[in-house]
Amino acid sequence: MTTATPDTKRRALGKGLDSLLPRIPSSAAPAPAPVESEGGKPREISVEDIDRNPFQTRMHTDEEQLAELAASITSNGVVQPILVRPQATGRFQLIAGERRWQASKLAGKKTIPAILRQVSDEQAMEITIVENLQRADLNPMEQARAFERLSREFHMTQEQMAQRTGKDRVTVSNFMRLLKLPESIQSLVESGALTFGHAKVLLGLNQHPGFEKTAQRVANLSLSVRQTESLVQGMLFPERAKKEPKPEPPVDPNVKEVAEQLQRALGLKVYIEDNKGRGRVIIEYARLEDFDTLLEQLAGK
Repeated sequence: MTTATPDTKRRALGKGLDSLLPRIPSSAAPAPAPVESEGGKPREISVEDIDRNPFQTRMHTDEEQLAELAASITSNGVVQPILVRPQATGRFQLIAGERRWQASKLAGKKTIPAILRQVSDEQAMEITIVENLQRADLNPMEQARAFERLSREFHMTQEQMAQRTGKDRVTVSNFMRLLKLPESIQSLVESGALTFGHAKVLLGLNQHPGFEKTAQRVANLSLSVRQTESLVQGMLFPERAKKEPKPEPPVDPNVKEVAEQLQRALGLKVYIEDNKGRGRVIIEYARLEDFDTLLEQLAGK
């Protein structure tokens, strides 16, 4: 088995959903082959005639980001049409593009460009899950549950899921391992108190009696991933640890506030190490997509 290079992953992500869906071999769940209406050309549909997708993977919506998208739609319109399927009632059910639909309503738009497709419930579910996994705004637990659902509902292997979403198999495996975390730790990851990197390290304590207490401590002290690694190693191999890693010293309230502002602006974990006006800013990212988004934000694109 060969591992996809970063260039390969970038090309896969850039091709979009339509070119990724046909990749599954015939032994797996059949790839959706929906029939497009009107030759695939978008048509304007009333936003009030569209029902929410019951198979939606995303559970949390960033209201600030949604407001920014609504402002963009007000100025430039909806650049990419949403995907819907017609219902027997004359209404439409959303398949892909929920944030664009919600933002259009928030912007006061009466209609939205949409492409109609005739697909089954199973096909609609698969398209929705894969489309969401190609985006960067799902939190780690939402991604983990989405991969698990593809495995459970469509009997896909990790390699097949990796092909569908443009990710490598190891990444898929690491996300699915998060489902082994206790509910309390999953909640910390979902809220952003712990990153994907923290969660992977903490999984080493899966059978340790201090598992949940340690995770809460890492979150409370805002330990970095490297500090968490040292802490976990010290708990697993106390004979090797000369002393437990020291928690980070108290952070100046002003520095902490700036770090939180940067986290909200970038959507990534940010640490500021300050020593009397000198220091460094550390930005953690867990995926290639996050790094690309960060570069675009810093470059002002």
